[in-house]
Amino acid sequence: MQIEKVEEPIIAVRRSQYPEDNKSEFLLVGRSNVGKSSFINTIIERKNFARTSSKPGKTQTLNFYLINDLFYLVDVPGYGYASVSKDTQKKFGLMIEEYLKNRSNLKHVFLLIDYRHKPTEDDVLMFEFLKYYNLDITIIATKYDKISKNNRVKQDKLIKDTLKLCEDDNFITFSTVTKKGRSEVLEIIESKI
Repeated sequence: MQIEKVEEPIIAVRRSQYPEDNKSEFLLVGRSNVGKSSFINTIIERKNFARTSSKPGKTQTLNFYLINDLFYLVDVPGYGYASVSKDTQKKFGLMIEEYLKNRSNLKHVFLLIDYRHKPTEDDVLMFEFLKYYNLDITIIATKYDKISKNNRVKQDKLIKDTLKLCEDDNFITFSTVTKKGRSEVLEIIESKI
């Protein structure tokens, strides 16, 4: 799939602000600082289109990026960042839950985790939460290039064991530096639209 057109995101905090064109949507979830904006920029082959920040917790809305007039990548606030107040975290959680429960054109969820670390308790909870809603999920392990070749088998096992992944769970290692995993993500998107 060639990415030819990307539009500035539609920003929403409630259902009435979601796009109404019924195009397929692909949700991106992950903890703050996992690299969702870099993931989006790699997928759409644009530098800094989705704003990256060294300060975690920057995304505070649902951002719908329309790609090729065909589908949306939907970026939501990251979880697990301590400097965001408990009330704000709760608000984010409710915003994401409302989206998950009411969005019939949601085709797939990409759960981004940091390949360099054991999945956090929040990562495990999010994975179980998405499974509870019976959603199609792919685990995207970002920052793959930051782990030496010698340690990758061990890291794969740590992640898969922590999340209790089965044979049929999708797991893709991803690097914004080498573009590893990009074509697999686009294949998943293409197969669902």
